Amino acid sequence: MARRAQVPHHTHKALSLKKHYKWLLWFSLSVYLFLSTTSSYSSFLFLHPLRLNSNLPALALIEPKNPSSHSSLPKVYVYELPSRFNTDWLANQRCGTHLFAAEVAIHEALLQYAGRALDPEEADFFFLPVYVSCNFSTVNGFPDLHHARPLFAAAIELVTGEFPFWNRSRGRDHVLVASHDYGACFHAMEDVAIADGIPEFMKNSIILQTFGLRRPHTCQEAEHVLIPPYVPPSIEDEWPLPEMSTRDNFVFFRGKMEVHPKNVSGRFYSKRVRTEILRKYGGNPRFRLERKRSGDYRREMARSVFCLCPLGWAPWSPRLVEAVALGCVPVIVADDIRLPFTETVGWPEISLTVAEAEVNRLEEILDRVAATNLSTIQRKLWEPARRRALLFRRPMAEGDATWHVLRALEGMRLRQLRRPRDGGGETDTWR
Repeated sequence: MARRAQVPHHTHKALSLKKHYKWLLWFSLSVYLFLSTTSSYSSFLFLHPLRLNSNLPALALIEPKNPSSHSSLPKVYVYELPSRFNTDWLANQRCGTHLFAAEVAIHEALLQYAGRALDPEEADFFFLPVYVSCNFSTVNGFPDLHHARPLFAAAIELVTGEFPFWNRSRGRDHVLVASHDYGACFHAMEDVAIADGIPEFMKNSIILQTFGLRRPHTCQEAEHVLIPPYVPPSIEDEWPLPEMSTRDNFVFFRGKMEVHPKNVSGRFYSKRVRTEILRKYGGNPRFRLERKRSGDYRREMARSVFCLCPLGWAPWSPRLVEAVALGCVPVIVADDIRLPFTETVGWPEISLTVAEAEVNRLEEILDRVAATNLSTIQRKLWEPARRRALLFRRPMAEGDATWHVLRALEGMRLRQLRRPRDGGGETDTWR
């Protein structure tokens, strides 16, 4: 048999180097092509900001890939309106602290936001800072909302006259706050709010609102993001950590409970729910129920195991935020209510929901929870990230309520980016 010729060692080495060189060249070329394509795609996003479609369902969000980074949040242009639309109202100190003050807190947070667009051409969204909840001219001291529609209309007329952006998108990439009982319907009575509806000039825009239901409702027909009612973030700093509090009240509620619920307007307050709670449990020593302001309201919440959060005129209440902030398990009595930032707060894990028709069984229901899974609910309730998501910090802090609003807006933007055009491909506009 003929012997195979021996290949010198240096030849083997040369062949091996040649093989590795080809592989390295192929890898380098692949990386170059990938980075070039990604760079072009990123440039496309910034050069062609997207605009919203008003028919999109509210809060069907695509989450940013890196939600912990400010760079994953959208760029927002804040209109500089004359002070009569906003800061003049701050002469009354209540304007920046009462339950509807999210309109002030969000505006002030966005002015300091690192992603604020100083050039409107670079913006993904446009924020219209109008304060309509600070006109405390009513006899009972609540905000008078009669000026809300004309004030917003005047602000929109002003920006359409000076800028092209509202008309360019028909307002779909513009963000407005309506933190009242029934959002942009601007009335505290549901029947009147439904009859009035959302103003036509606001229906294409994105409304940040506290009102939300799981069923269809006239006052949530516009694209919207649910936000929490305003509670001063100092509530988190003024009290001991929830897990350190002694809780010697079993159930606590303080608020309006009418003995005869049909008031002068002919309407039944709270759909009679609060009246039924008072009737059933007013003499029960385990239920600390108070109809009048006395003592320290939040101290009592911090001492309680369960805090009742029944509906008033609207289904939502600032008690929801106060209870979470103070570590008291919220007991929600408001059928079909929809709550903000569920993906972070995890409402089903930290609260109880009791049907309006079942309030006469409250003690039985709460006793069963106390005997079974109360400690599990409390442990989750006391996690700092949950209460942080419901408080508006100024300046904005990662994970706070304004941060979650921006995250929701970025989800809308990404969702619209992935929406196919009529002729195929991806859309590059919200107009």
